[in-house]
Amino acid sequence: MVDHGGSLGRARGLFPHAPQPFVDLSTGINPHSYPFFELPATALSRLPEAARVRDLADVAASVYGAPSAANVAAAPGTQILLPCVASLASPGKALVLGPTYAEHQRAAAIAGHAVTEVDDFEVLAGADLAIVVNPNNPDGRIVGRERLLELAGKLHARGGLLVVDEAFMDVGPLGESLAGVVDRGGIVVLRSFGKFFGLAGLRLGFAIADALTVERLEAQFGPWAVAGPALEYGIRALGDTGWQVEMRRRLAGDTARLDALFGRFGVAVAGGTTLFRYIRLADAAGLFSALGERGILLRHFSGRPDVLRAGLPGEGEEWQRLESALADWAQQRDGY
Repeated sequence: MVDHGGSLGRARGLFPHAPQPFVDLSTGINPHSYPFFELPATALSRLPEAARVRDLADVAASVYGAPSAANVAAAPGTQILLPCVASLASPGKALVLGPTYAEHQRAAAIAGHAVTEVDDFEVLAGADLAIVVNPNNPDGRIVGRERLLELAGKLHARGGLLVVDEAFMDVGPLGESLAGVVDRGGIVVLRSFGKFFGLAGLRLGFAIADALTVERLEAQFGPWAVAGPALEYGIRALGDTGWQVEMRRRLAGDTARLDALFGRFGVAVAGGTTLFRYIRLADAAGLFSALGERGILLRHFSGRPDVLRAGLPGEGEEWQRLESALADWAQQRDGY
């Protein structure tokens, strides 16, 4: 299992003397979650109704721009979709545009593919299964829609599949999404619910594809794949477009504030999205450790020692703790 952000158990092991609770900036999960509400008792006491699954698919299709609800498969989190989607292509050569989220390689290998991470977009045309994360995690890179469509056409012409992971497209350039053109075939778009809505523990995600592919995926899941509480939250939150507009504005403001805070202490932000910031720093490991000892958890990448990813602090106290920790680190760095 590849190490990921968000593990407070691992953080306690690394920094046993850090003040707690940790300020966990190691994920790209919105710290301002969708408001909790009282669930109907049946969401917990009864098996999920097929009608509610259709309601969820309807609202997801509308929000994500899919052609119809028949193009949307709901699942208990995007993570479980990865090997299912990879298995839609016969075992062959899988290429992942990297560096990116490591689970795509693992999932493609589980599905029987020989997997390679590549850094040249053009090379993807030679794959049986090509995977692009858009916007990319951790650097926020965007691959333009037209380039992706051209690639999808090449792959589809010889039976290949393009998977576009749009987990962070809720805070990306929405016009670059491929969700609206999946009926062309040979394209699967993944969308994550928990990141933007700040409800990662709910475990809800979507695959958007042509209707036949959706049927194949749903056959793999079987009945009652999505839990009743996840259905209710998904329907309510996806339908709340006013909250979504306001949240995008709020996240943009928080991102500008975070960039300015890092900049005050000589840490330049090199990219990211409004849910996480991408930092390249010669002493990234030192900053990671210094903040960790002070109870501030960033995401460090063992294979990329000069890279950090920082999520957004939540309330005022978390911002204050981050500022104080950065000030202490900068003083030590500058020899004060």
